[in-house]
Amino acid sequence: MEQNKQFNIDNYSCPIPITEYDKVMMAHGGGGTLSHQLIEKMFLSQFDNELLNMQHDGSVFEIGGERFAFTTDSYVVQPIFFPGGDIGELAVNGTVNDLAMCGAEPIYLSAGFILEEGFPLEDLWRITLSMKKAAERAGIKIITGDTKVVDRGKGDKIFINTSGIGKVYPGIEISPKNCKPGDVIIISGKIAEHGMAIMSAREGLEFETAIKSDTLPLNLLVSAMLKVSNKIHVLRDPTRGGVASTLNEIASSAGVGIEIDELAILISEEVRAACEILGFDPLYVANEGKLISFVEKDDAEKILMAMKNHPDGKDAAIIGRVVSEHPKRVIMKTSIGSMRVVDMISGEQLPRIC
Repeated sequence: MEQNKQFNIDNYSCPIPITEYDKVMMAHGGGGTLSHQLIEKMFLSQFDNELLNMQHDGSVFEIGGERFAFTTDSYVVQPIFFPGGDIGELAVNGTVNDLAMCGAEPIYLSAGFILEEGFPLEDLWRITLSMKKAAERAGIKIITGDTKVVDRGKGDKIFINTSGIGKVYPGIEISPKNCKPGDVIIISGKIAEHGMAIMSAREGLEFETAIKSDTLPLNLLVSAMLKVSNKIHVLRDPTRGGVASTLNEIASSAGVGIEIDELAILISEEVRAACEILGFDPLYVANEGKLISFVEKDDAEKILMAMKNHPDGKDAAIIGRVVSEHPKRVIMKTSIGSMRVVDMISGEQLPRIC
């Protein structure tokens, strides 16, 4: 792309950002390096403000002396029905989880539907009931929405956008920028289940035990954690780009180093086998029902036990720590005892995963 190319709107002139590509690629939606480049150069540069620049899972702001969190997300997963869930349940849980990662108790959701002409109403009804069930489980109400229909062949069955608002727990300050050397890193369970459930369905893979998506609302688990400690610095759900990209985002945002232990990261045998067959690294595979928490060392065991005592965190484990060395980099001790750098994924490992 030419460096001096300008774009003009009503006498407002601005150079088009220089990027590696001059068209949107699937990898721009993968949660890795290209996603971050697109967001930073196209959106953050123009929508610049103090709330957006926090680059959290949602924005936290104050109204009338109370703090709230607001977030939005869109879902284009293919297939729309998959082992363990569907696009409707995913849309509710994903937005609930983004609010929970801000330290907020979800209150209300909106739901926007883009439907392709010819989409079976039976499938739409099934998705609607799934969203209702997911909202009831999370304790949240869907209070507004929108529906649009596009011509046959101009969409792909159904896309859903959900936005949510929640009330931030008093005394809680959770942000990617808050992690500091000495923090302990805890993950709530086995990784890569959602991504491999989607890919196994696409590829027709069968295992002795079916791989199911881990999609679930995390607000109940977060509430249990906050009841025992307010020394939780960061919460993130490792969705697109998986655990590796999430840890890299946090390390970069806070300017710290992160060290993790491969043997401490739980992966089911079925998921591990699917990753090997399809050539995926589970560290980069999406999750939809797991969280990563960065907590003060003194409270780590207390928080870990609270997680293990909750059904949504029964497999929780300490997987690493935050250090002052090698800032903005993630280093992993491998299963054979060597150390390797865990980079953010550059492209798109799994398209249309959420």
